[in-house]
Amino acid sequence: MPAILAVVHAADTFAIGHPDFDAEDVAASLTAPYFDPARDSWLAVDPEGDVVGWATVDNPTGVGREFVEIYVDPVRAATVRAPLLARQLDRVAERAAERGLPSLTVRCAVFAPERDWERSLREVGFTLVKRYVRMSGPLTDLPEQPARPSGVTVRQVRPDDEADLREFHRITETAFADTADHEPVSYERWRARIGDLNAWDEWFVAEVDGVAVGALQSSDQALDQQQGWVKSLSVLSAYRRRGVGAALLRRAFARYAEKGRQSVGLGVDLTNPTAPLSLYESVGLREILWTDMYELSVPAAGV
Repeated sequence: MPAILAVVHAADTFAIGHPDFDAEDVAASLTAPYFDPARDSWLAVDPEGDVVGWATVDNPTGVGREFVEIYVDPVRAATVRAPLLARQLDRVAERAAERGLPSLTVRCAVFAPERDWERSLREVGFTLVKRYVRMSGPLTDLPEQPARPSGVTVRQVRPDDEADLREFHRITETAFADTADHEPVSYERWRARIGDLNAWDEWFVAEVDGVAVGALQSSDQALDQQQGWVKSLSVLSAYRRRGVGAALLRRAFARYAEKGRQSVGLGVDLTNPTAPLSLYESVGLREILWTDMYELSVPAAGV
């Protein structure tokens, strides 16, 4: 585990300027649903026995596309990354055959400094399909919150109320249903995935005239940077552009600040029509980096 984490930290520092993974994240990757550590995780080891690369195939829902992650020591990237990519593409082909599918779509992420990685992907047939931007803003000296739009209230989700959790899930699924990449997840699978959290007080529901219409889910993925993280923001289509999303964001920002976080961050899919950058800019967030997503269709093994 420490050897893997050291490689991940080196790769993250090169790609985004700081480590973005901890030991719990490594453990979560190795125990994820629909993941076989013996077949879906591979290490590259140099002649001295040092780990210089780690590759995984990820598909947390067991349906839809696969995601390949490859972390390498930047100094060894030129010789290590290509063999790991080839091995994982073979594994995706095997996984397609195991699922009885003629092919599977696989995606890989490329950060701005990773030009060599981008070239490697293009050379084997990957094409660019979308760009994500990461946005961030300070939480110190938050301005006074403006009055909420008439009829809009924001409250914490009620984790001990299954009906409320089901409503949270319904809002999220419905709001994202009109996005191109959305893969539906049942309530039971979603509930099992999130488990028992310690930070339910960072999850919020927005209501308009007493009707639940929006949901904000937080994540602790950036706690090591003293940053609050908005994992998802969902507003039902009939209630968009009425101040609901901004009200949810401001409430979450205030909670992060109460807990001593120094900044807030989130990711935006630029192809998502429901999440305009102007909304996030209106609450003080600015773009800090981007990630391109590349895609390839891999025929099933034996086809």
